[in-house]
Amino acid sequence: MGNRRNEIRSVAFVSLGCPKNLVDSERMLGLLANDGLTVTADAADADAIVINTCGFLEASKTESLAEIRQAIKLKEDGKCKRVVVAGCLVQRHKTQLLADAPGIDRLVGVFDREHIVQAVRGAKNPGQKDGHFLGKYHDMSRRLAAEAKLDGDAKQTKGSRLPVFEDDRARLRLTPRHYAFLRVSEGCNQGCAFCTIPSIRGPMRSKPIEHILAEAKELAADGAVELNLIGQDTTSYGTDIGYGPGLAGLLKTLDKSLKDVHWLRLMYAYPSCFGDEMIRALGESDRVVKYIDMPLQHINDKMLATMKRRVTRKEVETLLEKLRKWVPGVTIRTTFIAGSPGETEGQHRELVEFVRDFGFDMMGVFPYSAEPGTPMGRMEGQVAEEVKTARLEELMLTQQGIAFAKAKERIGKSVDVLIDRQEAGGKKGWIGRTAGQAPDIDSVTVVSGEGLHAGKLVTAKVTGAKGYDSVAEILGKKSRSLQVVG
Repeated sequence: MGNRRNEIRSVAFVSLGCPKNLVDSERMLGLLANDGLTVTADAADADAIVINTCGFLEASKTESLAEIRQAIKLKEDGKCKRVVVAGCLVQRHKTQLLADAPGIDRLVGVFDREHIVQAVRGAKNPGQKDGHFLGKYHDMSRRLAAEAKLDGDAKQTKGSRLPVFEDDRARLRLTPRHYAFLRVSEGCNQGCAFCTIPSIRGPMRSKPIEHILAEAKELAADGAVELNLIGQDTTSYGTDIGYGPGLAGLLKTLDKSLKDVHWLRLMYAYPSCFGDEMIRALGESDRVVKYIDMPLQHINDKMLATMKRRVTRKEVETLLEKLRKWVPGVTIRTTFIAGSPGETEGQHRELVEFVRDFGFDMMGVFPYSAEPGTPMGRMEGQVAEEVKTARLEELMLTQQGIAFAKAKERIGKSVDVLIDRQEAGGKKGWIGRTAGQAPDIDSVTVVSGEGLHAGKLVTAKVTGAKGYDSVAEILGKKSRSLQVVG
């Protein structure tokens, strides 16, 4: 009776953080389901709860701890048997995490996601006396990340290589069937002074192109007609494995090989490495949408140097001008950081004016977060929280006016829209996206018409604007459909 009572039959899964973390969550869910565990959306009805955490910023740590404590409370109330915590927060703050949330049963580091079944079922890890699955790569990741920072470029770090997760296949996806995230690399060698990623995820490791292609075809066979290419630094793809064609070659190969995929979208590009061949590949490919996600973080030369971005304002402006000239109609998304250490009012004003003058299509702003272990986190001249907030709001209000105007400019134009879901609250409209709108982070296009469903691609005419979003109607016989598989 005791063994039956303690047996784990079902699991609830909470995935936090970025799309890279989401891919890890989907892979772990695939492993759990393949082992016979039932995946449930109701944590109160599960034998075990897994929280895949984000530890990138202090705010994400707070969110992760709240989810963990909620799961521990369910266990204390007798509604589940085990709480397993995985992901970046584990990799970064193991000791502190156990002190903050002593009810955790197992920890699984980012390099040991393949042990998730053992962790959920309660198996002991022979390599760790405490049973936690941090693996032999836990300390190595920090050492190699430090070497990558000292190296100062995107070359392969010498010594033992960390796993790249060359096989992200056999996932149980959390996204709708018609779109998916396709990871092309792991880790980062850029060494930005504000960033914790190298200390968590290690140095740059590219997935071999044949593995990427096999995974892309699997996702397409599962119904995905849009693949979003992700990595900590997609622009440096191939530099660590001697793949000469690099990102441009990867884009061209996927463009020619994926007949069942309609949209390929490039995310997380790095400005100092985005060469002419990449711009040409973006402009000349049929399936690669004319969209680029390129976080710039700042525009003032002194701030860029402080951030160790290895790019100047002039170089950024030259790149952006090329993108708009060589790829007509390109959508450019970026992000900035407000209130970094030492940022003066004049430097902030320069950034506001740059945003106003350039007119980004999509933009996000984060308040600077002083993260332990980063060079900028140790700097003097930390900016007061109220100043950060005020600067963030000014940047976003500047962009809001630009975005609202661009939404109005789209009125009267015909656009292809990929339908994601029906509007909430019993409304008849459907939420969709154009090629210039990435899932979850950008504005949307609300479409009305008959015969709509998730995964359908339609041609529609934009008839209005609601703030950032567009409103459109399908064009009758000109509407077309890409039916998701199954």
